[in-house]
Amino acid sequence: MTDLDDLREGDRRLTRHMAHWTSPLARRVLPAVETAAERTKLWWAAAAVMSAVGGYRERKAAVAGLTAMGLAEVVSNAVCKQLYERRRPPEELIPHDDVHDRPESSSFPSGHTAAAVGFTTGVALVHPGWGAACAVPAAAVAVQRVHSGAHYPSDVAVGAVIGLAGAWLVHEAPSLWLRAKM
Repeated sequence: MTDLDDLREGDRRLTRHMAHWTSPLARRVLPAVETAAERTKLWWAAAAVMSAVGGYRERKAAVAGLTAMGLAEVVSNAVCKQLYERRRPPEELIPHDDVHDRPESSSFPSGHTAAAVGFTTGVALVHPGWGAACAVPAAAVAVQRVHSGAHYPSDVAVGAVIGLAGAWLVHEAPSLWLRAKM
């Protein structure tokens, strides 16, 4: 068995384990997280709240988060999903009804996770307090994507890396641009 085979088998085992969580809390909270994260509503709402209740720094954090989220979504959904076609986890790994309501697009990488981590990290780099507040729902989005059978854990991990890279690039873009002009 190769290392890639080991990774695939580990992905399947972890997916099966996470999809079998039957706690009442998980069965109530995770579907609500999925609804809130659909079409990035959760992150737009967080940005609106930050902008409404905060000052300049909170508005700057909201803009940084939304920009990083947008970049992460483009990279994950418009680039990576087009380059690598991966089937969603098979239905036999998922014991609940959520498996029938999955996207048709490639499983790799998780665009929801990329957006969540991109937004959260973009915010955290400007305003750590708001970033910490956003980290809890961002982690819940990542867990939900595996629990629902929409993604393998490796899809979520790569989505998180894309989100981190997008936020870093947004944060560093002004200084990179200035250095390029010199």
